[in-house]
Amino acid sequence: MQKPSHHIFVCGSFRMNGTPQGVCAKAGSMQLMQYLEGELADRGMADVLVSSTGCLKVCDRGPALVVYPENWWYGRIDSEEAIDAVIDSIESGAPADEYVIA
Repeated sequence: MQKPSHHIFVCGSFRMNGTPQGVCAKAGSMQLMQYLEGELADRGMADVLVSSTGCLKVCDRGPALVVYPENWWYGRIDSEEAIDAVIDSIESGAPADEYVIA
């Protein structure tokens, strides 16, 4: 197995019983995840893995996602423009400051 160069964890607001209940899912994080995967493919970034996660516990700043290995925590990722900024940050190697929450 080849390890990905980056791993993006998108908050799906899933709780222990498996149902999404938090801000991120209600704000469309799973729909934006589809755009994220499509945009990564369009840019030829096949070595970037995207996964949905349980609640990331930053509901007041959601929709949220985390990029590893950089450990960049992003919030208010609620549009295609925000996703593009996250992807641009991976390509450039510098965080998208306007969305960084931690």
